[in-house]
Amino acid sequence: MGVLETTKTQVRTRKKHVQTAVSKADLPLGQILDGDCIEAMRSLPDASIDLIFADPPYNLQLGGDLNRPDGSHVDAVTDEWDRFDSFNTYDGFTRDWLAEAKRLLKPDGALWVIGSYHNIYRVGAILQDLGFWILNDIVWRKTNPMPNFRGTRFTNAHETLIWASQGEKAKYHFNYTAMKTLNDELQMRSDWVLPICSGGERLKEGKTKVHPTQKPESLLYRVLLATTEKGDVVLDPFFGTGTTGAVAKRLGRDWIGCEREGVYRKAALERIDKELPLDESAIATMQSKRNAPRVAFGALVEAGLVPPGTKVFDKKRRWEATVRADGSLEYGKQHGSIHGLGKDLQGAPSCNGWTFWHFEQNDKVEALDAARQTYLLSIED
Repeated sequence: MGVLETTKTQVRTRKKHVQTAVSKADLPLGQILDGDCIEAMRSLPDASIDLIFADPPYNLQLGGDLNRPDGSHVDAVTDEWDRFDSFNTYDGFTRDWLAEAKRLLKPDGALWVIGSYHNIYRVGAILQDLGFWILNDIVWRKTNPMPNFRGTRFTNAHETLIWASQGEKAKYHFNYTAMKTLNDELQMRSDWVLPICSGGERLKEGKTKVHPTQKPESLLYRVLLATTEKGDVVLDPFFGTGTTGAVAKRLGRDWIGCEREGVYRKAALERIDKELPLDESAIATMQSKRNAPRVAFGALVEAGLVPPGTKVFDKKRRWEATVRADGSLEYGKQHGSIHGLGKDLQGAPSCNGWTFWHFEQNDKVEALDAARQTYLLSIED
């Protein structure tokens, strides 16, 4: 074996070791790490995290109090954790935590970061400098934004999320079909219309908000459902009051948080402790064709989901065929698979039999694909 081949083998071995050496037992799952987020992230092992969701300080540079026209005070971000001496200081902080994020993510892991016009462009440039590859920028359009009381600018009605992979050629997870299903069978767009956190979801001590920038659970629900799987490990370096942890627990994902403010940690732990995980069947989502196990129609026949003798028909009921014991279909003197017979009857170059053929079940017309999804759920571990 030559030097080049030996080196390649060593590299492959090292990569495999990195990907397999870390087990969940090595991680502080379900815990909030105290102190500075960068130091906390440094305590975690390489390539151990599936997804990072980060809601860092926005460096709002607010000067003075903000009041409504009636003179009442507006709760704004005036906390010490959002104050930086200069853009250069903020950029250094951003570079440090993003470098740790790069180290912690698995090769197929991904990063989400949310911000406003105050910081998102700086964050985006730095993460690109570090080798992240931007997959999408998502506009979260707020249905109920705070007005611009002074009337000197447009109302700030949106925030921006960046979704990035580890590199241009890196693999990443995207549950396209689940997002399409969530969006009434329309492809999910990059502008998300969701309300801000309010009402019973907003954590308060008396009449005071526990956290000024608490994110709505609907936002995290969409992020985690779109880009993680059950059992994945999600890290939030700026945990706040625990929205990421609460939604992760509900969806059957593991979580780790970093948060230096004791009042936020306390509120987050109390909140997450009350959260109940969904049952297995509720967590299951529509899988993309790329990830879904291949299923032969005959398996559904064997399982009794579409028993022999069942009449199947196209949506317009032009053709009605009979399911045979071997999973083939018979129409008059013609017979074939669900795909082949559908193609022949239409005179088409191809046919997806799962969506072309329908059958009646419990007085309801369903596509064969509905029976396939039922079968897939039944064979999951």
